[in-house]
Amino acid sequence: MTEHEKQSTDRRDQEPEETQKVTDEDPTRRDAAQDDGGQAGTAGEAGAAAEAAIPELVIISGMSGAGRSTAAKCLEDLGWFVVDNLPPALIPTMVELGARSQGNVARIAVVVDVRGRRFFDNLRESLADLDTRGVTRRIVFLESSDEALVRRFESVRRPHPLQGDGRIVDGIAAERELLRELRGDADLVIDTSSLNVHELRAKMDAQFAGEEEPELRATVMSFGYKYGLPVDADLVVDCRFLPNPHWVPELRPFTGLNEEVSGYVFNQPGAKEFLDRYAELLQLIATGYRREGKRYVTIAVGCTGGKHRSVAMSEKLAARLAAEGVETVVVHRDMGRE
Repeated sequence: MTEHEKQSTDRRDQEPEETQKVTDEDPTRRDAAQDDGGQAGTAGEAGAAAEAAIPELVIISGMSGAGRSTAAKCLEDLGWFVVDNLPPALIPTMVELGARSQGNVARIAVVVDVRGRRFFDNLRESLADLDTRGVTRRIVFLESSDEALVRRFESVRRPHPLQGDGRIVDGIAAERELLRELRGDADLVIDTSSLNVHELRAKMDAQFAGEEEPELRATVMSFGYKYGLPVDADLVVDCRFLPNPHWVPELRPFTGLNEEVSGYVFNQPGAKEFLDRYAELLQLIATGYRREGKRYVTIAVGCTGGKHRSVAMSEKLAARLAAEGVETVVVHRDMGRE
C-alpha cells in the first residue's frame, strides 16, 4: 500500500468518529434553536397581540330626528373614528380593521339605524359576534317624544324614513317597534325631547370626554381689509388704529414677522394694552365656547394690507392663546400679495 493510499484509509477510519461527534452535538443545537424559536415565537405573539389591540366600540342608534348625527359629530370631535349608517353585518369587520391599525384607530363609533332597512335585521347577530370576540362595546340610544319628533320633521320638511304613504306619526310608531329591543339593551339612553344641540353635546362630553375638558382649537388669521374679510371668521380684530409701518421707508419691505417691524408696532401707544385686554377677553370667550360645545374658532386680525400690523399682532395673540393651553394655528392670508 502506497503512502497516499494509507493516508486516505486513515482519514476514512476517522470520519465516522467525527461524524458521531457532530451528531452528538446536534440535539443540543436543535434544543437551543427550538428554545430561541420558542422565545421568538412568544415575542412575536406578544407583538402581534399589541398590534391587534381591539378598539373600543360605541354603537349610536335611536329614533330618527332624536340627534344621532349630533352625537356622532361630538364623538368625532373627541377623536373617535366615526362611521355613519354602516350595515350592522360589517361592524365586526370594522372592529377587525381597527385592530390591525397598530393603535391608530383605538376608538370606533358606528351609527346604526333603520335607514339600513333589511341590513338592520343583522344587528342582533353582529352584537353576539362582538360579544364572542370579547369586544368592549356600548350602545347609546337617542330617544325623544312623538311631539318633539313630529315638530323636528315638519321644521325640516322631510318625511320620516318609515312613514311610506302614511303620516309622520305612523313612521315614528313603526320605528319605535323596530327599536324596542335595542333600546332595552342600551347602556345609555338620552332623551333629547327638551335638549338643544349644545345641551346634547354637553351630555355626550360628560359620558365620553373623561375628566379632560373638551379641547378648543383656534386659528389666528391675519388679513388685509383691502382684500376683503375672511368668510370663516368668528371674531374680527381691527389693527388699523395703530400707525402703519408701510409709511416708514426702512420698514416697508419687511413683514410683521420681522423683529424691527414687530417692535415698531408694539412700541406704539395702546398696542400692548390692546393685546393684553383682548387676550383677557379671549379667555372669557374660550370658556364660554367650551361650555357650549364649540370646538373651533377663527380669529381674524386685520390691517390695511395684511402685511405689517395684523401679522405682528396675530403672532403675539397666538402665543398668548397657546400659553393658555389653546391649540393654535397661525395663518397669514394676505402676506406676500403686494
